[in-house]
Amino acid sequence: MDWRTAAPVRVGSLLDFVATFLGRRIAYTYEVTALEPGARLVMQTAQGPFPMRTTYAWTEVPAGTRMELRNDGEPSGFSRLAAPVIETAMRRAMTKDLAALKRILEARR
Repeated sequence: MDWRTAAPVRVGSLLDFVATFLGRRIAYTYEVTALEPGARLVMQTAQGPFPMRTTYAWTEVPAGTRMELRNDGEPSGFSRLAAPVIETAMRRAMTKDLAALKRILEARR
């Protein structure tokens, strides 16, 4: 991730991402559209291969903090035809990424 606008994160911030998805390199820019510090962050693609919105939400639970992540969007063109495959691949990639994040965070305890 690279900052396109100056830190810290705020509504209107632009963040450039590069990822590998289905064996292909994709680059996209997210714009922060909502921010409630410590509770919720919403970003949507401002530029990239397909429109997508990502929402992170955090709530306190007895064991610590629960994070919820949701990606949604409306595919178009080829993405629309491949939507079922893309959805499965995104879910698999997200699950893998979140498991890695959990391992990293728990190792720091």
